Amino acid sequence: MESTQPVILAGLVIGLIYGSVGLLSGFCLMSSMRDWLTKGDGRLVRSYALAIAVAIAASQFLAGNGTVDLGKSIYLQPTFSVPVLFLGGLLFGYGMVLSNGCGSRALVLLGRGNLRSFVVVIVLGIAAQMTLKGLIAPARIAMVQSSQTTVSANSLPSLLTTLGLTEVVARALAGATIVLALVLFALAHPPFRRSPGQIAAGIIVGLLVAGGWYVTGHLGADDFNPVPVTSLTFIAPIADSLQYAMLSTGLTLNFGIATVAGVFSGSLVTALATGRFHLEGYSSPRHMLRSGGGAALMGIGGVMAFGCSIGQGLTGLSTLALGSFIAVAGILLGTTAGLRGVLRVQPLAVA
Repeated sequence: MESTQPVILAGLVIGLIYGSVGLLSGFCLMSSMRDWLTKGDGRLVRSYALAIAVAIAASQFLAGNGTVDLGKSIYLQPTFSVPVLFLGGLLFGYGMVLSNGCGSRALVLLGRGNLRSFVVVIVLGIAAQMTLKGLIAPARIAMVQSSQTTVSANSLPSLLTTLGLTEVVARALAGATIVLALVLFALAHPPFRRSPGQIAAGIIVGLLVAGGWYVTGHLGADDFNPVPVTSLTFIAPIADSLQYAMLSTGLTLNFGIATVAGVFSGSLVTALATGRFHLEGYSSPRHMLRSGGGAALMGIGGVMAFGCSIGQGLTGLSTLALGSFIAVAGILLGTTAGLRGVLRVQPLAVA
């Protein structure tokens, strides 16, 4: 337990910062895409792009100098299922629109007094646990086993090494190319350049992802009691948090549970301090049904995709894993389908 205490405390601090920043900035992939696709406001989506760039740059720096072995994470495995990752991303993205936000956003809004988010968090956690270990787990495992592929290159740098580049050069080239493209995309937008709050949010969240890798991959590197190498992600941690709240005897705290608690607490403290706390509820039974249905899709899809809009969209992409790009493509497509076109989710009045 002594070796895991610094990891748990650091996870709590990372969550506190994320919760505060998330509340003040509105950091959220769904909100970013909604503002961009339906309102023409591209500031939030640029903040998200900047967060990805910072997360990749900082995480690849830690991996390149040997501080953290990202190869021990769930994202850089030699075997993965392309159809399941993509389908999971689709389900998560569409569910995110139905619920008006992802799991991390629900935690942030819950801290602000949004009782709709309480339903989202509970349903998401139950659906995720069912998909991880419960009734849906056998179907998920069967789908993965029937479609998984073993690859010799599971990341962009390892793919480039097949062309004859050294590992160092491949990592630097892949990381620098993507980071440069994302930074140019973000800063090419004049309204974003005039939004210091959004710029700061993107930088801070990206650094939090790298901080999570450092905490679990370096501080938690104990030969006798190793900590799983991970960073910010919310699907499995929300499920674990619900289980821990109900059955804490015999269970142990971990980085993910501490992060979930930190996000809620950080948002709550910030909301109270800034006068933003106020109770909100559903406008109708239909609204509740749609929100709960979206949460279920996020829980199921997030487990299938090995992460959410944060767990894959930031943390997964920071490893440059090929599987993460596939999952994120599904998330983006599912979100776009919910916001535009024939499958568009019609807006409901919110009380």
